[in-house]
Amino acid sequence: MAINQHKSKRKATGGRYQSGYKKKLRTVGRLATLTKLGKGKTKTLRTAGGGKKTILLNTQTANLFGPKTKKYTKAKIESLIENPANRHFARRSIMTKGTIIKTDKGQAKITSRPGQEGTINAILLK
Repeated sequence: MAINQHKSKRKATGGRYQSGYKKKLRTVGRLATLTKLGKGKTKTLRTAGGGKKTILLNTQTANLFGPKTKKYTKAKIESLIENPANRHFARRSIMTKGTIIKTDKGQAKITSRPGQEGTINAILLK
């Protein structure tokens, strides 16, 4: 069954809304990307209007921003420490925005959305 991003036809009580609207192709959604720690792999999707979106499936590197040096450097991701989105994501090595990762330069927090932007940007913590 297709994933739809439209308002439900049912009320919270179980009653139905009278819909004057049919399903449209523009309301079709997709499953979450669930970017994992592993050998780099990306996928390119066609978006509405003919644009392209690169989603990140697996990666081992992050663009790390140092608050003191004010510069970006490339760092290797060693492991995931914590993921506030879901505690099971850290066990499954799934990275989302807000995930705390351990890199070769120290701990960092992911500030980008890897499944939407196709890259991992992170800020160094302490």
